[in-house]
Amino acid sequence: MVAKAARNMNNQPEYLEKEMIPTDVEVIDKTICFQGFFCLERYCLRYRLFNGDWCHPVVREVFERGHAAAVLPYDPVRNEIILIEQFRIGAMAAPGGPWLMEIVAGIIEANESAIDVVKRESIEEADCEITDLIPLYDYLVSPGGTTERIALFCGKVDATHAGGIHGVIEEGEDIKVHVITLEAALLLLKAGKINSASAIIALQWLALNRNHVRKLWLSENQSSM
Repeated sequence: MVAKAARNMNNQPEYLEKEMIPTDVEVIDKTICFQGFFCLERYCLRYRLFNGDWCHPVVREVFERGHAAAVLPYDPVRNEIILIEQFRIGAMAAPGGPWLMEIVAGIIEANESAIDVVKRESIEEADCEITDLIPLYDYLVSPGGTTERIALFCGKVDATHAGGIHGVIEEGEDIKVHVITLEAALLLLKAGKINSASAIIALQWLALNRNHVRKLWLSENQSSM
């Protein structure tokens, strides 16, 4: 028999009763270890335990690289998606090598919104124009060691003429655009050929919601005619 979580009078699991707040963390010391394109910070801190006590001071390093936005470009008429392939230094030792199948993404710069980023990067990386967006998730990439969050979207595009090699040369980008059916992309995902977190999450979301998305965007096409 599987044990059920204890519940309070409001029928909420007990683990949801207490909400930790920012004042439950005390920063004792903060040091910048490295400052370049990215930043590495070292914290000495303590935080409130679930029993109400304070933990002993702990030291943690945090990789600060800013926040990002990503979009899965989807053509509801052709039922095709756009994936991009490029070299990634962090995947040098990965089993499949450092050329990854990803979705369009970019770092959110100062005075720029997540929507601004995905629209700009879609043109720079895939030479396609996003005409509508559905927000999916805003998630932490790896909160055990970095502050980075990604705002994730599904974007409406016309993939009829998509393809080729794109990217900003000055930034060392060499990006190959792939236009494939959603079914083919899901087969790649199942086979482990897509191992970028944003692409995995977005593709799984679209697999669950494609009927709703196509109904929404195709009806918009008809109403604008």
